Amino acid sequence: MNIYQKRGLFRRRTDPNLYRMFFWITLILGGIWLIRSVNSGDIKPLFEPTPTPTRFAVSYALEGDAQFTAGKLEDAITAYREASKVDPTNAQLLAQLARIQIYSSAMLVKDETIKARLAEALDSAKQAVDLAPDDSFTHSIYAFALDWNANPTLVDAREAQKFLTKAEQEAVRALQLDNTNTLALAFYAEILVDQQKWTQAEQYIQQALDRDSSLMDVHRVHAYVLESLGEYALAIEAYDRAIIISPNLTFLYLRAGANYRRLAFDSPNEIVQTELYEKSLEYFAQTARINDQLKIYDPVPYISIAKTYSQMGQFFIAIRNVQKTIEFQPENPVLYGELGILYHKNRNYETGILALGCAVRGCTAEESCPARGDCGVNDVPAEVKGLPLSASTIYYYDIYASELAALSKPPKINYCPEALKIASEIEASEFDNDPNIAADIVVVRNICTFAPATPTAIQESAATEPAVLESTPTATP
Repeated sequence: MNIYQKRGLFRRRTDPNLYRMFFWITLILGGIWLIRSVNSGDIKPLFEPTPTPTRFAVSYALEGDAQFTAGKLEDAITAYREASKVDPTNAQLLAQLARIQIYSSAMLVKDETIKARLAEALDSAKQAVDLAPDDSFTHSIYAFALDWNANPTLVDAREAQKFLTKAEQEAVRALQLDNTNTLALAFYAEILVDQQKWTQAEQYIQQALDRDSSLMDVHRVHAYVLESLGEYALAIEAYDRAIIISPNLTFLYLRAGANYRRLAFDSPNEIVQTELYEKSLEYFAQTARINDQLKIYDPVPYISIAKTYSQMGQFFIAIRNVQKTIEFQPENPVLYGELGILYHKNRNYETGILALGCAVRGCTAEESCPARGDCGVNDVPAEVKGLPLSASTIYYYDIYASELAALSKPPKINYCPEALKIASEIEASEFDNDPNIAADIVVVRNICTFAPATPTAIQESAATEPAVLESTPTATP
């Protein structure tokens, strides 16, 4: 008889496995550590977007184009610089950067800043040509950069000619690579104007207009050609067409306004003259409004307004507009030079000496306030560095020397040593080509011939009833 062992009703529980328990404890502790690390930021969740997503060069280029159209040229330059960093081998990006840098120089005031910006543009254009030596567009922009660097107020005659020769070679090369390149035709016409080859310039700009009249650059150069021929009314029409295409580029308004001012200056009819001056002021005021909307603090339109009022004989309004520019750039010596000229025309010679002294020799922050007619609510005292003698500043030197000589009252006040020193600097320079300036220097020497050699500080003239003007108004005429 087989007897089977009795089977229990429940299976007996096995002994706990130490390895399994250790695994689960480790897993739990690891989970706790992971959760705390995520909460503290030490570990980033998967698929979370990066805080600074990578942008393509084309994205920066589109941003640069939008900023250029909006008139924000500094922002456009920044965007194209970023684009060229992302794609450093793209010659088109560097060429476009150079084009914007060139145009932005038209919105600057000081010679050194203009020259520096044009040098940057030239460098960008040269890099573009080096990257794409057989590309017509890059050669046309390089020609454009070379031509604007040939500005005779920024470089001497020999260097200017050197730039112009190279610019013509680059424009010809661009047309050899692509004779349908409209920009190359336009920029070549601009170069020909600067070479005083007006007939050829007319032919090339007309070809550019026939090929593509939708480009702002073409109408701008067309206006420039007409200006050089004395066709100021037609030049205004060309600038207006450029403005329609690019309504936020303020330098176009400035050039159109300058042409209206020239027409007014040449008009023999007082009523017509007044109308033309008012039209000029409208363009300059529009420039100031655009800058105000874009939060661009550019002194150029206010200087243009001041020059217009100066030609109209309204020196007080002109002075107040220049004072507005000093609010934007209180350390800019050019603005003090323009202000000093207006004080001179307004027969306020004592304050004119202070302003021109800041422009020519520089002045401290404390001296800058009386030089601008006293500091208003929005004015900030600033140290001003004097301007070197150049083709664009020699007029400041001339008027300054003349006023110093005229206001000398030996022995109490004697400015003659400084006046004679400035006269010698002018005579020794290569910029003394104006017969009017030469005549002024003769007068300075005649006045100061018998003056005692006991120089007195220029600042003493502040005690002779300096002019104090009211707070600076807006530029709207």
